[in-house]
Amino acid sequence: MDGLEQLGKRLAELDAIPGVSGDEERVAAYMQKELRPCVDDFYEDALGNQVFVKRGSNAEQKIMLCAHMDEIGFVVNHIDEKGFVSFLPVGYHDSRMVMNQVLAIHTDQGQILGITGSKPAHLVSEEESKLAIPMEELYLDVGTTNREATLALGVQVGDYITFHRRGQFLNGSTMYTGKSVDNRAGCTVMIEVMKRLAAKSIGPTVYAVASVQEEVGLRGAGTAAYAIQPDVALALDVALSGGTPRMDEKISPIAIGKGPVILFYEWEPSTGAGNNVPKRLTRKLVEAAERYSIPYQRGVGLGGSTDAYTMSISGRGAVTGCVSVPSRYIHSATGMVQLEDIEYTIQLVESFIEGYQK
Repeated sequence: MDGLEQLGKRLAELDAIPGVSGDEERVAAYMQKELRPCVDDFYEDALGNQVFVKRGSNAEQKIMLCAHMDEIGFVVNHIDEKGFVSFLPVGYHDSRMVMNQVLAIHTDQGQILGITGSKPAHLVSEEESKLAIPMEELYLDVGTTNREATLALGVQVGDYITFHRRGQFLNGSTMYTGKSVDNRAGCTVMIEVMKRLAAKSIGPTVYAVASVQEEVGLRGAGTAAYAIQPDVALALDVALSGGTPRMDEKISPIAIGKGPVILFYEWEPSTGAGNNVPKRLTRKLVEAAERYSIPYQRGVGLGGSTDAYTMSISGRGAVTGCVSVPSRYIHSATGMVQLEDIEYTIQLVESFIEGYQK
């Protein structure tokens, strides 16, 4: 199995695992299986972050890598008398992307499938046809006719829900589409970086954190950074990619197939979350890419944020950046990434760590 094929296998395995924010245990088990044998230390904190430690020659130099395990999804909030299941969003969704989908409810008794029902086109008024259905009006049809039958399936208020979709490579290409490439692509990067560093002597001690609850407020990363107190931190995530019809290049100049994105600035005006990456960090990342002829893209973002925000301001603070895999169709059931971009992202992060000097 060649390198890209192995990467693809790992990405597909991770993407298939359900792991909505607050329900990341299955993803955590996979991360432990892959990383515990190749690190010097491991612990799980109270919030559920998985922390893998590779000791360097200088214990006082700490680099924190952070890839969030959670995916967007939903949570059951009501079952009506006819057996239909209402749900709330977990993370940010566009309700248009949720209509007429097959979803999986993860109950204590196992997985239950349902479809997001909607009014047939024949019955939709002209005015209604121009509007997106609000999330609170969507519901799941699980094939029952009353509340008792739905409860008998094991469905309860508080059960988490994911998109039910098998990931795949499109038409023999290295383009992978799946339900949770945000952020199982970042998890794939982190696993491979740590595996490649395992047999190497490095200067800094590396804390690789598979974090929880990023999609609902960047929570896990901040908790982990507070305990670790890193000198430098890097979020490993996906970046919104354009290059598709009706996506203005000025709005989204990032493209799939052109290498990892080194983020220079991110800000979410509605919450104030964001990170102005210090020049001394972006300069080192760019130098690492150019030294090893790794293709890269320069990125800035408005209208979203990553784990870099909470890592940068936790405890005493840390010099924090973000290296991302470009992805099309983020926050949908059909996110898309390219394996070559993942490989180049791994190479960039590995090279940065190997050459790191304070």
